[in-house]
Amino acid sequence: MDFPSFLTSLATSFILFVILMFLFTWLSRKSGNAEVYYPNRILKGMNPVEGGYMTRNPFAWMREAISSSETDIINMSGVDTAVYFVFLATALGIFVFSGIVLLPVLLPVAATDHTIREVNTTSKGTFNELDKLSMGQVGNSGARLWAFIVATYWVSIVSYFFLWRAYKHVAELRAKALMSPEVRADQFAILVRDIPSVSEGQSKKEQIDSYFSAIYPETFYRSMVVTDNKKVNKIYEELEGYKKKLERAEAIYAESKNTNPDALKPSHKTGFLGIIGEKVDSIEFYNDKIKELIEKLEAEQKLTLKEKQQSSALVFFNSRVAAASASQNLHAPIVDTWTVMDAPEPRQLIWTNLSKKFYERIIRQYIVYVVVFLTIFFYIIPIGFISALTTLDNLVKMLPFLKPVVKLKVIKTVLEAYLPQLALIIFLALLPKFLLFLSKAEGIPSESHATRAASGKYFYFTVLNVFIGVTLGGTLFTSFKSIEHDPNSIFDVLAKSLPQNATFFLTFVALKFFVGYGLELSRIVPLIIFHLKKKYLCKTEAEIKEAWAPGDLGYATRFPNDMLIMTIVLCYSVIAPIIIPFGVAYFGLGWLLLRNQALKVYVPSFESYGRMWPHIYTRMIATLILYQVTMLGYFGVKKFKPTPVLFPLPIISLIFAFICQKKFRRFFISPALEVVSHELKEVPNMEIVYRSFIPPCLSAGKPDEHQFEDALSHVSKPGSSSV
Repeated sequence: MDFPSFLTSLATSFILFVILMFLFTWLSRKSGNAEVYYPNRILKGMNPVEGGYMTRNPFAWMREAISSSETDIINMSGVDTAVYFVFLATALGIFVFSGIVLLPVLLPVAATDHTIREVNTTSKGTFNELDKLSMGQVGNSGARLWAFIVATYWVSIVSYFFLWRAYKHVAELRAKALMSPEVRADQFAILVRDIPSVSEGQSKKEQIDSYFSAIYPETFYRSMVVTDNKKVNKIYEELEGYKKKLERAEAIYAESKNTNPDALKPSHKTGFLGIIGEKVDSIEFYNDKIKELIEKLEAEQKLTLKEKQQSSALVFFNSRVAAASASQNLHAPIVDTWTVMDAPEPRQLIWTNLSKKFYERIIRQYIVYVVVFLTIFFYIIPIGFISALTTLDNLVKMLPFLKPVVKLKVIKTVLEAYLPQLALIIFLALLPKFLLFLSKAEGIPSESHATRAASGKYFYFTVLNVFIGVTLGGTLFTSFKSIEHDPNSIFDVLAKSLPQNATFFLTFVALKFFVGYGLELSRIVPLIIFHLKKKYLCKTEAEIKEAWAPGDLGYATRFPNDMLIMTIVLCYSVIAPIIIPFGVAYFGLGWLLLRNQALKVYVPSFESYGRMWPHIYTRMIATLILYQVTMLGYFGVKKFKPTPVLFPLPIISLIFAFICQKKFRRFFISPALEVVSHELKEVPNMEIVYRSFIPPCLSAGKPDEHQFEDALSHVSKPGSSSV
């Protein structure tokens, strides 16, 4: 990419962001759009805009985001969202403090070294202006390279400082959340898996009750055997579907009666897609179906609770200290029986995974790892080709008929600026759901854990395929002939390619934060979809609410995408320091803009009290080590003799990671007893706690208590603890 194309990309990305920001200001002023721009506040019963819509100006959202506190974020979106902003602030801090030293020192060092420029007589005046500011401009020997050695150490030291501070801060956030005086159902329960076979003459419920009441005679409250809910859940979903159809049909009829008192009741055909079959009165048909399904559901509930019990259960305690203690203890001498962990929130449970056996989970996990490895390995081939083929020169070679179009200067400049980056972004968008499916296939019991697992897979995928794949794939593709004639030249080719690829990643980062964040703020796509659904599809309040439901921040993809940017900026921070301001802009703008979204738009789908942080921290350490190894390799390729002085860095990083893990990680696996021993503001109603875990398909229809006799125990101790 030449310098004019780079400037075009940067300028157009910035202009698009400004346009989208002003568009957001205009659209968010209209009260009819409040459900799209302020859904979180609406769902919490708050006024969407304090002071009125017309008080909004293009920068009001910035002022509100900056003035908001961490407590505000937790109150509106939970601890996990606050932890996400700790991550953004940590990355921002690393790049700001690195840039303070690197930019004023390394840029002049590179710009004033003319060694490579003088030797490069074949450039014919096309030497990329940005390369003059990179390490590639510096000769392979001389005192100037020492500045880059020191800079490598400086970035590492800054990273250690901010990572340590962040880990400590997140641990404090988690502790504060877990010691809250509010009653939270998941703090009084544990999940028990791998329950042994039942002795003859004993029911599953009796087995579990007798086991835990013997170990915890004073605090054991009750147990709930997990059942196979596949069939009952199918009936329940069908019932809910007919209820929605009935509500819609009644709404259509009421609307038509307002305009025409003689309007007929809505009708439909019972055959395929309502096109063929007998024509029936929709309201009567749906009422009959609902009555039929309620009877069917109640019968299936009884059958499920009695005959479809699984080898797992939820066990409840009347003290959160007892529950926390039980979740950390070894309950049987054989580790594949009576496996215990703290219970996730009721809304997080993946019921189909709870009954999977110990060894089945291990086998599934390794199979998924192999599938992920193969996915990463085979994806690197098409991504390498994309990075190579989407350059204009290679594209014209492959598709000669494009040559007349590409010759037009304006089109050429725009294509060079955006084509490779857009192709890569679109290609990556196909993967996340597949990785989330694989994570759930491992047998993971909760949504938050599955999200963390999918996020980790996506991170390694993006780093290996985007960062390494683009860097090596494009270079090797374009230099294949020279490497074929002289295989030893591969190292020189890679040494030259790293700084030159910085321009691609500069544009990639700019496109991500200007255009990506502009679309995030303006919410153009959700706005259009909402109004189309509201006008043409929605007939009931429930359908309208479903149309504007905002969802959550999407951690499974948001974290890996941010980590990819961090990897790119960190690994190029010394090689091409000009990338640092782009990293600062990405994480600074992200912190500001997403703070607005967290306060007003997104609604969390789960709360793990910061349990995702060790996952984030591990990936940040992996990125730091990748940066240090990259610098080692780059100095080595340059044949700089003092290169071995960098060897301690990866070792120091591993030691630092080990110390952090030993000091902090255990608290993120299990709740500390000191934390959960704090007083509650009220005595917990254990019946409410217990019933919050009953899945909707079993609680629907309000079955009599006796129906749960075989799967839900009734052992209860008098009194309840306050902690």
